[in-house]
Amino acid sequence: MNELPAANYDTPWKEALQQYFEPFLNFFFPKVHPLIDWSQPPESLDKELEQILRQADSGERVADKLFKVWLLDGKITWVLIHVEVQSQYKSDFAQRVYQYSYRAFDLYEQPVISLAVLGDDRATWRPSDYSYKLGGCKLKLKFPIVKLLDYQAKWQNLEESTNPFAIMTMAHLTTMMTLGKPQMRQQGKWDLVRRLLEKGYDQEDIRKLFRVVDWMMTLPEELQQSFEEQLNRYQQERKMPLLSNMEVRGMQRGIKQGTVQNARESVLEVLTVRFEVVPSEVTEAVNQIEDVSVLKQLHRQAIAISSMVEFQKLLSQNQADS
Repeated sequence: MNELPAANYDTPWKEALQQYFEPFLNFFFPKVHPLIDWSQPPESLDKELEQILRQADSGERVADKLFKVWLLDGKITWVLIHVEVQSQYKSDFAQRVYQYSYRAFDLYEQPVISLAVLGDDRATWRPSDYSYKLGGCKLKLKFPIVKLLDYQAKWQNLEESTNPFAIMTMAHLTTMMTLGKPQMRQQGKWDLVRRLLEKGYDQEDIRKLFRVVDWMMTLPEELQQSFEEQLNRYQQERKMPLLSNMEVRGMQRGIKQGTVQNARESVLEVLTVRFEVVPSEVTEAVNQIEDVSVLKQLHRQAIAISSMVEFQKLLSQNQADS
C-alpha cells in the first residue's frame, strides 16, 4: 500500500530551469553568470533543441534545455547554453554532451557553453570532458560540471540560501536518500515545504517551487493525503492560505497527466526517429495508454525493436492483456 512510486527527477528540473534560469547559473555556475547581459531576457529554445536531438540517442532527455542569451562582451552578441541534468549514471554521457554541443554549433555557428548537473548517486562519477585522437588529429571538449552529492556536506548553506536551486538541490538529495523509505520521504518533503513557506518567498515563487518539489518527491497516495492534511493544518494555524487544498489536488492531477503525456510522446518520438512514419492507429493506441510503467516498457522496446510491424504486435498484445 505504501510502496513508493518512481521518483520524477527530470520533469521538475526542466520546469525549474525554465522558470529560474538566471538563479540556476548564479547558484551552480557563478563563472558563467557574469558573462551574460541579463537586461535582455534569455530565450528558451525547445524546438531548436528537438532539432539538435533528433539524430541523437533515443533515451530520455527530458531535462535538457537550450537557451539563447546575450553576452556583455560586444564581440559575441549571443551564445547558446546547453544544460544537462543527469539523474542516473550513463557511460556515454560525455560523448552525448559533445554530440549535442557540436550539433548546436553546426546549427547556429555560434559558441556553445555546455554545462552538466550530475544528479546520480555515484560519488566518483564526474565526466567533464570528451576527447579522441587518431592519425595526428585530436579533438577535446571540456565542460563544467556540478555534482549534487557534494552539497550533502553543505546542507546548512542550502538551508540558509534563498536561491530556488537550494530548494531544488535539497529536494533532489532527499528524494535520493529516501528511496524505499516512504515515511522518511514524507517527513523530508514536509520539512522542505515548511521551509519554503517560511523563507520569505513571494506567493508566486512559493507556488512554482511547491509544484516542482511536490512533483519530484513522489509519495504513495495514502501518505500524499496525509502530507496535504498536514499542509492544510499548518496554513490554517498560521493563517497562511498560500496554497489552497483545491490548488494542491489540482497540481497533483496536472502532474499525473503531464507525466503520462510525456511518456506517450517519448514512445512516439523514438518510433518517428527510427521508422520515420508512425501509422495513425499506433499513435491512437499509444495515446490511449494511461499506465506510465507500460509506456516506459514500450519506450524501451521501441528503441530495440526491429520493425514497426513488430511494435504493432506488441501493442496488440498489450491491449489484449489489459
